[in-house]
Amino acid sequence: MAAIAILVITNPGFALACACGCGVFDVGTGTMMPTDEGGNVWFEYDFMNQQTNWHDASEAPKANNGDKLLRSNFFQFGGQYMFNRSWGVQGEVPFTDRYFKTTNDDTGDILHHQHSAFGDIHLQGVYSGFSDDMSTGVTFGLKLPSGDFTYSGFDRDTSIGTGSTDLLIGAYHMGVINKQFNWFANGQWDHAFLTQGGYRPGDEIDAALGSYYNGFEIGKTSKIAPLLQLIGSYRVHDTGSAANPGNSGYERLMISPGIEYDIDAIKLYADVELPIYQRVNGNQIVAPVYAKFIVGYSF
Repeated sequence: MAAIAILVITNPGFALACACGCGVFDVGTGTMMPTDEGGNVWFEYDFMNQQTNWHDASEAPKANNGDKLLRSNFFQFGGQYMFNRSWGVQGEVPFTDRYFKTTNDDTGDILHHQHSAFGDIHLQGVYSGFSDDMSTGVTFGLKLPSGDFTYSGFDRDTSIGTGSTDLLIGAYHMGVINKQFNWFANGQWDHAFLTQGGYRPGDEIDAALGSYYNGFEIGKTSKIAPLLQLIGSYRVHDTGSAANPGNSGYERLMISPGIEYDIDAIKLYADVELPIYQRVNGNQIVAPVYAKFIVGYSF
């Protein structure tokens, strides 16, 4: 089911701007790897509710962390166009609604902050000319500092935008196991090279390995494909006068079951990501589950 592995495997370049663990949405699913000339457009919704304090590799007392809750709703509009079987471009515009519950350092009072704003725009090139079937490719481009990072209620590591210009380098591959099963892998490196306001987000690497079953066909134009993937992330601590190095940076492994439904040129995809291992520096609030939904159209 090549169409299933079309909608987001080149999405490793679409990093959501934050230091709070949302890199998990940057890779995986295999739903947008280009397999032919032409274009795709999509809308993606991601949800993350960080409420558990974590220290090193285990849960820690809530009193050890002034941050109590970070709930984010991510809305992303993206598009990709392959000019030929080797070269293409893609981009995405994110919008984030975020609620932050934290503690006033001076008084100890609980503070509540709600803010919505556009995030950091991503622009990338795609090269898929390594083989005739376009199964292997690389992505390369920039994350622009278009997202808001000045809202006074958020720290720099919880702001909707990072304020940095980042280099994004990714790679992907899709292969065939047998007639019913396919597999895919992809990854991305995110490196901030231009910063402002005394904050440099830590370098991050995200990677995914998964497989999907393409044997469920409904009529002549519809297909259902369940899939399972492992997603790993590694992020070094943030630096700069506005950063909190001792409480940033993490490593994490997640398992993610998902399903995609194709109806002609329309594709619907949903999954959940469940942490099976995570280790953080200092004290950080983490989410017990992450969720993703995508609707895409190919033309």
